Amino acid sequence: MKQITVRGEKILNVPNFISLYRLLAFPLIFYFALTGQENYYVIFLCISLVSDVLDGNIARLFKLQTNFGAALDNLADICTYAMALLGLFVFKWTEIEPHAWILYLFLTVFVLSYIVSFYRFGKIPGLHLYSAVSAGYVQSIFFFVLFVFGFYTWMYYLAVGWGVIAYIEKIFVLLRLDDIRIGVKGLYWIIQSEKRQPIN
Repeated sequence: MKQITVRGEKILNVPNFISLYRLLAFPLIFYFALTGQENYYVIFLCISLVSDVLDGNIARLFKLQTNFGAALDNLADICTYAMALLGLFVFKWTEIEPHAWILYLFLTVFVLSYIVSFYRFGKIPGLHLYSAVSAGYVQSIFFFVLFVFGFYTWMYYLAVGWGVIAYIEKIFVLLRLDDIRIGVKGLYWIIQSEKRQPIN
């Protein structure tokens, strides 16, 4: 099979196919949510959440990370978590509403991170910071438990609160970087790297 490259990067690999699956599953999950088919919604959402964990880990483990893959994964993340949030409003709002303030805070910080990214660099912020990746894992577990077993207040605050912290860090990272690149671990590592650079 002929290898396809984008800007010198080989893009036909397993992690990118997994990310592509999540993009293709997006309209199907959206349909199940809008038509109130909670069982099918939960099945396909959980598959997407598990695949979200798989693609990044496979890319890192087998050294298949690319800027294209990072952007594709980030776009798939947006679609997947948009569908998870839609499910909160459609199926679980009775449980979520008394604690909605922190969800609104998370959404504000989340959207602000993309505004900052597009304002500074004109593209999707595919950074995959440690904090954001770990927050994604926690949120995936929360959504799975929520739709399969029920609502746990402590888990909700942990998942959403961690997300708030992660995206605040992402905003600070975006303000410090001169360009978006893969392999950025977090704000601490950027500061340490800046300290090691020689002063001209």
